[in-house]
Amino acid sequence: MVASCATSAYVAPVIKTRLKNRMLSAISPEHEAPPPERWQQRKSAQTRQRLIEAGIDCLVEGGYARLTTAAVSERCGVSRGAMHHHFPTRQDLVSTVVEFVVYQRMRAFLEDYFALLRESGEESMVEVATQAHWRSVQSREYAAYLELNMAARTDADLAAVFLPAARRYDEVWTSEMIEAFPQWREQWEALKLASDFTNAMHMGLLLHLPILGDGARVQRMLEFSAESVKALHKRALDGVADA
Repeated sequence: MVASCATSAYVAPVIKTRLKNRMLSAISPEHEAPPPERWQQRKSAQTRQRLIEAGIDCLVEGGYARLTTAAVSERCGVSRGAMHHHFPTRQDLVSTVVEFVVYQRMRAFLEDYFALLRESGEESMVEVATQAHWRSVQSREYAAYLELNMAARTDADLAAVFLPAARRYDEVWTSEMIEAFPQWREQWEALKLASDFTNAMHMGLLLHLPILGDGARVQRMLEFSAESVKALHKRALDGVADA
């Protein structure tokens, strides 16, 4: 657990920036290093990034089976030689895509959460957090994450790279989130439960969207989720007050 930076529920801008940078640094993939200075190296880095993005597109549109070096090179319009220069094997490509997807999932959530917080105010942190998380699970990167998660259940090679990255994400988020939600500072176990509940509920709801439709039923579920988290926080606060 991180040290307390304030006794109030306010998250200062400098703390937000430091928190975001620290969390992203903890799961930052190699390709997020500062861009190279030489033109040829920059061009190579740009090609590599295009290949990674194409890999995510292949994954989202065709499932894990479509995440191959051949499919990615064709989609990107690069030669097999150029493809193999950056990713000699499919496993190299898969490993890099996994790292990128996990990193982008964290980055997108944190940026959206803090942006919404600026607009809504600190008193709405629970609603803002659940809102931001629901938006994050509807992203392209989360769709890729979900495809990888499902495929890893039956593919041992994928599981060997996906599960450590996913667990690292969970470890980083769990260890740092108390600073993002300081109003839970005295209810650490309740905060972990709220986070796990929201993650599981939103993933399940996302998978059921084709059945439920994106309408009133989904909205009621989202409102129920947010109200459940607020009720959990209130019970935790009441428990502290009674202790």
